[in-house]
Amino acid sequence: MSVERKSLFVNINILFFAKSRELAKTSRAEFAVEGVVKARNLLNQLIDKFNLSSISQNLILAHNETYIEDLNAEIILQQGDEIAVIPPISGG
Repeated sequence: MSVERKSLFVNINILFFAKSRELAKTSRAEFAVEGVVKARNLLNQLIDKFNLSSISQNLILAHNETYIEDLNAEIILQQGDEIAVIPPISGG
């Protein structure tokens, strides 16, 4: 007998930095997403929702202050978790 995995939605907090903040026109937002999601799918949802396509190839995500290194990995999200959207930062 197979058990179907039920996917529930949770509200998470999205934090935008540098150019992503400029494009999203906010520094933070609440976002409803499935509690278990592939990092790449989450990134694509954020790109679409917050107008980040012009920097989509250069974004890094962090989940609760830990960088997500593998975009093919599944992320388990809980209510109130934070996802940071970090574009490349140039310095000098």
